[in-house]
Amino acid sequence: MEGINRLLFQVLTVHHNGRPDLFKENVKKYTDQELAELLRDDSRPVFVGVDENQRVLGYAFCIFQRHADSNILTDIKTLYIDDLCVEEECRGQHIGRRIYEYVLDFARSQGCYNVTLNVWSCNPAAQRFYEKCGLVPQKIGMEKIL
Repeated sequence: MEGINRLLFQVLTVHHNGRPDLFKENVKKYTDQELAELLRDDSRPVFVGVDENQRVLGYAFCIFQRHADSNILTDIKTLYIDDLCVEEECRGQHIGRRIYEYVLDFARSQGCYNVTLNVWSCNPAAQRFYEKCGLVPQKIGMEKIL
């Protein structure tokens, strides 16, 4: 949990720096209790990349999604990547790509139709990474600040 928490702070810092009007400073996405519960939840798989000393280098938090009984959407099984982060000092070493490829293999093994994620426009490095991985826009969220 300590290694995951370290990265949770890093990713929230990126978001806070890009959108301080939306993201708080010096916080992480989950409390320790929420993180412990999430790690036990099979519907929300978490994948962690570590080095030979078991130091956490990156992670992917995922969520299985379905739209059963939807009037407009087909009933496909999706694996949504809620969060993917690589240790700041290790970026550029293809750790994120290996974690992403592992997630794809896992999704295929679980009978998923697709893998989806959201990326904030204030994080162009993440956008470039996902594009290099072959992801394409599915939908675009827009806003007008009042």
